[in-house]
Amino acid sequence: MAKSKLVQTNEKIAEKVTDAFEIIQNKVVGEYTKIEDAFVDRYLTREGETIEEAKARLKQEQAQTRK
Repeated sequence: MAKSKLVQTNEKIAEKVTDAFEIIQNKVVGEYTKIEDAFVDRYLTREGETIEEAKARLKQEQAQTRK
């Protein structure tokens, strides 16, 4: 059974919208990560600590305060 042209067109539009959303989402998340890393590096790291280590330490401290 053949699909109508309207259904095919709607599927193409939906695919393009989804692809565009994924591109925008990846860009926004990537930029947020850069900003977060810069903030952690500038204000929250301790002497000799990497950004990843600082994030892990902060997450652990936050989990302990929630208990």
